[in-house]
Formats: sequence, structure tokens, C-alpha cells
Amino acid sequence: MGTHNNPSNLNHQVKDSYQHYFDSNKLLWNKRAGVHFNSDFYNVKDFKEGKTSLNNIEVDELGDVRGQKLLHLQCHFGMDTISWARNGAIATGLDFSESAIEIARNLAKELDLDVRFICCNVYDAKQHLNEQFDIIYTSYGTIGWLPDLQKWADVISALLKPGGKFYIVEFHPMIWMFDENFDYFRYSYFNSGQPIIEETPGSYAVKDASLKGVEYGWNHSISEIVGSLLNSGLELLFFNEHTYSPYNCFNNMIETETGKWKIKNLGDKVPMLFSLAAKRH
Repeated sequence: MGTHNNPSNLNHQVKDSYQHYFDSNKLLWNKRAGVHFNSDFYNVKDFKEGKTSLNNIEVDELGDVRGQKLLHLQCHFGMDTISWARNGAIATGLDFSESAIEIARNLAKELDLDVRFICCNVYDAKQHLNEQFDIIYTSYGTIGWLPDLQKWADVISALLKPGGKFYIVEFHPMIWMFDENFDYFRYSYFNSGQPIIEETPGSYAVKDASLKGVEYGWNHSISEIVGSLLNSGLELLFFNEHTYSPYNCFNNMIETETGKWKIKNLGDKVPMLFSLAAKRH
């Protein structure tokens, strides 16, 4: 989910179905895909030369993936998916952006890696995947684009093998409560059902890019996230909160240690990330 820049019409009552929101968001992500691919933020040059896109948090917490069938939900243009494949996983990436999936497929082909990419909405994944996975993974700015987490959790449960593991590392919902400069709370911690509607001029990766569009997002409380997974039949294995972000993707951030970014005026007072794993019986 993008940063809360230039919010407008937050009380606007959108009467269309969820598809209206998805169509608008997909248009924006199709624009972003090529810009992100060429950005310093993603540093594809070093990635092509062997640098992983994964961070210590997910590598340490998810552990050995060698020989495991791994599904990466909302994979953007596939760098993490490919990184998991480099770590030995049998990897599949899924995203709703046609432009991102095309880039991902070309990138995997260029690197001569057998990684599969599927273009569809995460809610439609069961219609595109007639199989189950040992691991389902998602990370960093994904669930904020989804209005219904119970539907999301049910998809995860259906696509996991018995004994399979779901893992997510994600920005903490407290972070999404703030205004764009982290001076005060602007948004609710809880999902009201109505989307947060924003006009974004750029993106977290290239803030001055000409990518103006309307995006729709939803904040999800920890209880909603965990509850949806429990309701879908998964067992919580662990839940962690982290005081830093591995990315300089918000306003007013400082790097307190190499690769650890925090909000300048908040420091360790708020969690930046949460991570959890859950198992299907």
C-alpha cells in the first residue's frame, strides 16, 4: 500500500463494487511497474548480478525453502519470487498487474530461472491454480489493497497443503494511521469497510514520477488479520513486531543502522512492521 500522500475526498461514498477499486488500482500499478523496474529503489542491475531482494527478517523467519513449492501473492514484478527460487524454492508468483507480470516473466527468462508467474487478482487465485503449496508468502505493502481479509485468508487456506505454512511480513497497521509526515493520526486503526481514497502523484519508489492516479486502500487491524487466518482454519505459529523498516519508503525516515529505517520523530515508539506464520492442519 502506498504512503498516504495528498489525501482527497476521504468522505466520498463510492457505490461501485470492489471491481471498481481493483480496476483503478490496477491501472496505477500497471503505470508503476516499468518505472519501478528502472528505479534506484529496486536496483534491478545488482539483482541481475545476484543480489537478493529479500531481507533478513523473512529469510530468518521463514527458514529453509529448498525443494518447497512456494506461492508468492501480490508479487509485483517478481524480484522476491525469483529470490526465493534462487534460495531453492519451486516458486510461483501471482499479481493482478499485466505489466508487472510481463516484466517478471521476462526477468526470469533473462536470468534463465524456472519461475512461473500468473496474472490474476488474489481473490481469483483458486480459479487459476489447481494445486496446493508448501509455503504461501506475501510481504511489504500487500494487504492494504484488499478490502476483505476473510476472503483472502480463505484463499490462502485452500491453496496450502495440509501441514503447509503461510508467512507474511507487512507494515504495521499503526503506521497507516498517520498523516503523510507522521505528525498526527489521520486514519482509523480499524477497517470501516469504506476505502481510503487518495490521489497519488508519484510512488514510494520514485516520489517525483509522473504517475498520478486514484488509489483505494483499506487499513486492517491486527485482530482482523489474525482473526481471518484463525477463522480459515489456520493455526498461528508466531507473531512478531519490529521497530524498523528495511526500506526508505515513507517521509521523514532516518537510517539508524545499515538497512534499518525508522520515522525520525517516532523512533522506537511505534512498530514499523509485523510478521507472522500460520500452519494449515
